[in-house]
Amino acid sequence: MRVFTTAPMEDPRDARRIFPRLEEIGYDGAFSFEAKLDPFLPLVLAAEHTHRLQLGTAIAIAFARNPMNLANLAWGMQTLSEGRFWLGLGTQVRPHIENRFSMPWSRPAARLRELVLAIRAIFARWEGQAELRFEGEFYRHTLMIPAFDPGPNPFGPPPI
Repeated sequence: MRVFTTAPMEDPRDARRIFPRLEEIGYDGAFSFEAKLDPFLPLVLAAEHTHRLQLGTAIAIAFARNPMNLANLAWGMQTLSEGRFWLGLGTQVRPHIENRFSMPWSRPAARLRELVLAIRAIFARWEGQAELRFEGEFYRHTLMIPAFDPGPNPFGPPPI
């Protein structure tokens, strides 16, 4: 059995202490979630201060971001954590998406599915497996110049 937990943060600097402690007492993985802080911030410190602990977002609010932004964040976290990162996404609810994040809301299941497919298409481009030609109902990604292409991740794409 593997044991995972969330690590709520009031202050992102606490990640230097909390995540290593979770690793020390035997957790297999720990997640940061989107509440008072962006969920990626504490994980940067957690990646630096842990060695085996799986790290992930549980969850990052998908509709507050776009697929390219999420792909970049996940790619960087996968590198910093040396392959220990999982990208967990969630939709949040309509009032938050429209009124807190000022983003469009429509058909959340279909939008989330397409967002994940778009991220995977971006990953495939960066891994050198395909050109970037993603055209969906909600997202379109067709431009990737060398200056913005990080190239293959030494640890492979992170799971979503």
